[in-house]
Amino acid sequence: MKISIIGAGAMGGALAEGLIKGDYIKNEDICVADPSRDSREHFANLGIIATPSNQLAAQGADIVCVVVKPWLVEQVLKGIKDVLDYSSQLLIVVAAGVKSTDINTWLDKGGDTIPTFLVIPNIAIAHLQSMTFIVPDANATQQQTEQVKALFDSMGKSIITDENHLAAGTTLASCGIAYAMRYIRAASEGGVELGFKADDAKNIVMQTMKGAVELLEASGLHPEAAIDLVTTPGGVTIKGLNEMEHAGFTSSVIRGLKAGAK
Repeated sequence: MKISIIGAGAMGGALAEGLIKGDYIKNEDICVADPSRDSREHFANLGIIATPSNQLAAQGADIVCVVVKPWLVEQVLKGIKDVLDYSSQLLIVVAAGVKSTDINTWLDKGGDTIPTFLVIPNIAIAHLQSMTFIVPDANATQQQTEQVKALFDSMGKSIITDENHLAAGTTLASCGIAYAMRYIRAASEGGVELGFKADDAKNIVMQTMKGAVELLEASGLHPEAAIDLVTTPGGVTIKGLNEMEHAGFTSSVIRGLKAGAK
């Protein structure tokens, strides 16, 4: 299977890095297209094909990924429309807020449209740890959907959803990785105030978060049940949790997620 990525910026580059690190697709079957010479040289040095031509990248690929800023999607799609083979290729569009109906309109060829997937990963895909949301359009078959899901499952975890939930998925996982990092920063600064060196505090917090995730995955516990395991009556944990709640911790998180989904 051959895959091309048009756009090797932060997200497109992370996707390319994930494909290179994974073993789902051979490096020689991965192509990136980007106007930046530095970007092309970077990926060429990693053993994949790099080109400045979007059309060249789109030709012959089994899966064409368009990973550009939302306002550039129409321009890029119309630029490769003539070389796309709707009978044999799949299209993946990674761009928040772009609608499948618009994509179908831009790519319409006398009533024919290409099977399209709206996909929202996060930048952890570069390290095979993305949480990815996948929305197949009406032209995609079950087999094609399974193929795309398997691709992104090789770089983390994925979920098939509908277009109405894509904005919520974006704020929960794609924006959410930034929210998690903000907690790491805040807790690290707290660690410095408690007397640890900055790097030590950051490493302590990161390992603690990693441990919390591993515990929940291994046990299947609800987070509140896991919290109860380390919360003794009158202890320091409950005092710290209650102080955070007095400052609006849970409501602030929920409000932030809802704001990001608007």
